[in-house]
Amino acid sequence: MSLLPFCEWLAGTSGSIALHESLYMYPLVESSHVLTLCLFVGMSVIWDLRLLGIVLPNVAMSDMSRRIWPLMLIGFILMSISGVLLFYAIPVRSYQSIWFRAKVIMLVAAGLNAWTFHRTVYRTVDTWDTGRPPRRARRAAIASLALWAGIIVAGRMIAYNWFDCDLPQRPFITWAAGCTEKG
Repeated sequence: MSLLPFCEWLAGTSGSIALHESLYMYPLVESSHVLTLCLFVGMSVIWDLRLLGIVLPNVAMSDMSRRIWPLMLIGFILMSISGVLLFYAIPVRSYQSIWFRAKVIMLVAAGLNAWTFHRTVYRTVDTWDTGRPPRRARRAAIASLALWAGIIVAGRMIAYNWFDCDLPQRPFITWAAGCTEKG
């Protein structure tokens, strides 16, 4: 099942065309995406480094969550909205980008990592609130840091056309990007 026909339809909508061709709006959305990514990932890095015991070891995790999570939530919501708008502006090129596909896979993995952490390890935070977090919490922090680093790199690489479908590619690249004969 390919989402390419949907992406082609989406690319033909007046809103997608207007956003993509806008002199000011597309750069504004792109800049908003980067700035809100900085807010979300910055707070997430502080959180993860606290879980690893590298920063703020004397601050209780419950205090950290009370202070950091509202900023993380705002950053995540705005980053998600601007990310959807960026996809909306160039859906076919995004869909057929290996970097975009890698980013989506890592976003899903990061979401599962966070969900698992909050559904399991964080439920017992009162037992390790001011002490050293358990090994599972530290592993979740390492996974989070690695995944978000990968998401940022993949997101940045989407702008480059090394693996675009309109260029001659190796069969694996053609398959992984979902390229079709019409491009």
